[in-house]
Amino acid sequence: MKQKVIVFSQIDQDVQKKLEQNFNVVTLQPKLGNVHEQLLEHVRDADGMIGAGRLLNRDNLAPATRLKIISSVSVGYDNYEVDYLNEKNIYLTNTPHVLTETTADLGFTLLMAAARKVAYLDHWTKQGQWHRTTREAQFGMDIFGKTLGIIGLGHIGAAVARRGFYGFNMNILYHNRHEKPELAQGLSAQYCSLNELLQRSDFVVVTVDLNAESKALIGAEQLAQMQPHAVLVNISRGPVIDEQALIEALKANQIFAAGLDVYEKEPLKESELFELDNVITLPHVGSATVATRRKMAELAYQNLVDVLEGRVPRYVVNPQVIGSSK
Repeated sequence: MKQKVIVFSQIDQDVQKKLEQNFNVVTLQPKLGNVHEQLLEHVRDADGMIGAGRLLNRDNLAPATRLKIISSVSVGYDNYEVDYLNEKNIYLTNTPHVLTETTADLGFTLLMAAARKVAYLDHWTKQGQWHRTTREAQFGMDIFGKTLGIIGLGHIGAAVARRGFYGFNMNILYHNRHEKPELAQGLSAQYCSLNELLQRSDFVVVTVDLNAESKALIGAEQLAQMQPHAVLVNISRGPVIDEQALIEALKANQIFAAGLDVYEKEPLKESELFELDNVITLPHVGSATVATRRKMAELAYQNLVDVLEGRVPRYVVNPQVIGSSK
């Protein structure tokens, strides 16, 4: 008898087909009614789950009696109640590294677009406002040779820093919970406090994980430390920045611009951010290229198969469960 797997979000079609060939697959579908109720019904006898973007905790996983793994098609795992998964000896796996370069591409895209007012000028031009030579209201900020501050020098942060250092001759500062000389050396990157980084950087890119320490890491006090010509980019998680404080700073032109791919509440459907010309708002697409999403789905599939076939998967978020019986 095939093991039962719940697909709780849309995934790559080829991976979906492989799942259906090898497992008894149930795919949650909003068109069929309340997704929460579908989940409660099917998780009772599910052996595994795969997907991304859904809050999974003791409230909706409590009926599960056979669940061995949640294979997340993502790097971040703040949607999952890890303590509960540890209690129940359920593996949580993720898909790091394969999306590093793609997400860094988007981070630098946001940096450049915000600095040169790309979204604003595109809209301005299409509205027919280009009647004469552009004036200072349409001018952007230089990027080459400026100072780039990275908050969170992990794989993605380092990849953003490489683009700035090698591509744009930028001076690199970084702030991290711990110094990372092995990453910083090749970039001539200088470790500094958060306040010093904010005060000295022309561009600040946030790439930290979301946890108790990083929630609201950037608030009104930190935004006040930034230079008035500075650009803030967030490709980590929305709650890392106090969104209302950022809105107030942008409205007051306290900083030059912001480029955002993540928000406190997603999907973002209504926000004062939409009314501002000095912010770019993308719909959480850091890893959203065809090739990268396929790689992520394939890695998530392999993590799932490993656990269901009795092996330890490659990327385990909660290693405490390794060796537990289920």
